[in-house]
Amino acid sequence: MANSVVKTQESFENFTSRVSEPDRILAAIDIGTNSIHMVVARIQPTIPAFTIVGREKDTVRLGDRERQTGYLKPQIMARAIATLKRFQEIAKCLNAEQIIAVATSAVREAPNGREFLQQVAAETGLVVDLISGQEEARRIYLGVLSGMELDDRPHIIIDIGGGSTELVLADSREARTLSSTKVGAVRLTSEFVTTDPISNLEFLYLQAFARGQLERAVEDLQAHLQPGEKPRLIGTSGTIETLAAIHAREKQGIVPSPLTGYQFSLKDLRESIDRWRKLTYAERLAIPGMSDRRSEIILAGAVILQEAMTMLKLDSLTVCERSLREGAIVDWMLTHGLIENRLRYQSSVKERSTIKIAQKYGVNLEHSQRVAKFALSLFEQTKGKLHNWSDSERELLWAGAILHNSGHYISHSSHHKHSYYLIRNGELLGYTENELEIIANLARYHRKSPPKKKHYSYQSLVSPRDRQLVSQLSAMLRLAVALDRRQIGAIEQVDCQYYPHARELHLWLQPASLDDDCGLELWSLDEKKAVFEAEYEVKLVATLKFGACTT
Repeated sequence: MANSVVKTQESFENFTSRVSEPDRILAAIDIGTNSIHMVVARIQPTIPAFTIVGREKDTVRLGDRERQTGYLKPQIMARAIATLKRFQEIAKCLNAEQIIAVATSAVREAPNGREFLQQVAAETGLVVDLISGQEEARRIYLGVLSGMELDDRPHIIIDIGGGSTELVLADSREARTLSSTKVGAVRLTSEFVTTDPISNLEFLYLQAFARGQLERAVEDLQAHLQPGEKPRLIGTSGTIETLAAIHAREKQGIVPSPLTGYQFSLKDLRESIDRWRKLTYAERLAIPGMSDRRSEIILAGAVILQEAMTMLKLDSLTVCERSLREGAIVDWMLTHGLIENRLRYQSSVKERSTIKIAQKYGVNLEHSQRVAKFALSLFEQTKGKLHNWSDSERELLWAGAILHNSGHYISHSSHHKHSYYLIRNGELLGYTENELEIIANLARYHRKSPPKKKHYSYQSLVSPRDRQLVSQLSAMLRLAVALDRRQIGAIEQVDCQYYPHARELHLWLQPASLDDDCGLELWSLDEKKAVFEAEYEVKLVATLKFGACTT
C-alpha cells in the first residue's frame, strides 16, 4: 500500500461553505486487459483533495481471449470475479462508502463482454461502467491533471495498456485531442510473438504494426499543435512505470518513490529494447525489478512507446503514477460538485460533448432544446408521482432529447433507428457505454413502435432496470416531441396535474400566441399518448390554457 496526498491542479477557492463536511472514502476499480487495479481514497471535500489509503492489483489477463472467437475465457472471468470479491472486502475494511468500477479494452471488444459484466453484477452486486476508448483517455487526463502541474503548456499523455494505447494532447485547462488505438502490450504479444527470444522477422512485424496503428492518432494530435509549441511527453501505466523503475535501478541504483516526475530518454529506451529483444523470457525475468507477468509483455509495450516517441519527435518522457483509476475518482468528485474553478469545465463535459455531436449531425438545436425543456419539465412534475428516477436519469433524458433527431443526418426515413446508430458510435464524452446505450435507445423510441424485447437495441440494455428506464423516459420524450410538432415553439409552457384516484394526468398547455389553436400539437399528443398511458397506467388529458381560460 502507498500513502500520498493528491491535490487537484491548484489550491481551490470558495470552499468555506464545505468546512464542516466530513471526509469520504471512495474505492475505484479499473478492470483492464492485463490487470485489475483498485485504489481506495480518502476525499477531503473542504480542500478539495484526496489521499490514497490503499492500492491493490491482480494480473488477471482478461485480454487472453479465445483466439477464434474473441470471447473472454470462462476460467479467466471466474478469476476476475474472485479478484473483484476480494477487492470489495478490502474496500469494506477500509470503510469505503462506495465502489466505482470501469472496464476497458478487453471487455469492450469481447462479444461476451456485457454478459461478463452481468455476471459480475449478479455475483458481486458491483455495477461496472463499460467506457469507450475516448472516455478512457479523458479520465486518464483527469488522473494526470490531479497529480502533476501542467503549467498551462501543452502536454502529450501516453498510456500503454494491455489492449489499447491512449494518446491525449492537453494542457491544464482542457484536452484538445483524445484517442484510443487498439495496440497494447498484451494484444501485440499474443498476435506477433511466438519465438523466444523474438526472431528478427517477428520483431520487425511488431514495430511496423505498432507504427501503422498509431499513425492516425499521432497525425490528429500533431494537427492540433499550434506553431512553435513544444509539448512535454508524460507517460502512465504499468508498462511505462516498469520501464522507468528498471531504468532508475540501472542508472542510479535505486528506484525513486514516488516515481512521478522521473524521466528517461528515447535513446535509453532504444538501448533497452536492443538488449531485451535478444533475451529469452527467463532471462528477461532475471532483470531486477521485472515481474513474472510483466516480463512476458514488456518488449511489446516498450516497442509501442518507442514508435510513439519516434513519430511524435519527442526524445524524453516524464512518468506520472496517476492514471485511469485516479481519474475516475476526480470524475466522481466533479460529478458530486466537489471540484470547481479551474476544473469547472470538466463538469460540463457531457453537455458540451452532446451539443458538439448534435451540431456534427446537423440537428435543429432550437427544436431539440425545446423538446428537452418539455421532457425535463414532464420529468420533474411527475417525479414522485409517476416515477422515482433521479438526476442521473434526468441527465440521460436531456441527452436523448437533444439527439433524438440526429438520424436525419442519414435519412428522414426511419431516422429514429439511424439516431440510435449515430449516438452509439458518435464518441460522446463523459458517459459510460451503458449510459450511451440508454441515450441511444431513448432516441430510438421517440417515435413509431414502443420498446420490444425482440428489438436488438432494446436487448442490448444490460439490466431490467435499464429497460424500464428506457420504456418510461422514451414515453415521456414522445410527448415532448409532440409538444413542438411544428418546430416553431407554438407551446410556451406545460403544467401537469396528477389525480391519483382517477389515475389521470392533465397537461395544461400555454400557447406562445393567443391566436394559435395549436391544433397540430394537440393532434400529435393524441396520437402519441397511448404509449405513455400504457407505460404509466394513466389517462392523459391535454388542454390549452389561455391565461385563466381553457379550451
